[in-house]
Amino acid sequence: MKKLIIINGPNLNLLGKREPNIYGSLTFTEFLDEVKQKYPDVDLDYFQSNIEGELIDKLHDVGFSYDGIILNAAAYTHTSVGIGDAIKGIETPVVEVHISNTFGREEFRHQSYVSPNAKGVILGFGLQSYELAIQSFLS
Repeated sequence: MKKLIIINGPNLNLLGKREPNIYGSLTFTEFLDEVKQKYPDVDLDYFQSNIEGELIDKLHDVGFSYDGIILNAAAYTHTSVGIGDAIKGIETPVVEVHISNTFGREEFRHQSYVSPNAKGVILGFGLQSYELAIQSFLS
């Protein structure tokens, strides 16, 4: 059984309420329940924080014992050298995920401090981006 964790960054606790035209109307909890039912052979944990240091601490905490990390660092993707360095410092592979196509948005969202240290990047497929990331660890 694969042990994976989804780590979500700032403002993703507002999914289902925040800009539904971009992020949809499903809460992340509702989505996570569906995914856990769909992948019963995956031990799937979840963590969300709006605080950069807590995200780094979680990466350190799981970065040597999990089979994979699915990270949506949200706005910190484009600003946090610290999160990029944390990924570089751990052993567990990380897939960077974004719900929206960040390249179709503001220019500052085209830069990622996560991507250079990630196993791969999946973006623009809505919440299905997370499922694609899970599948990448199963194949």
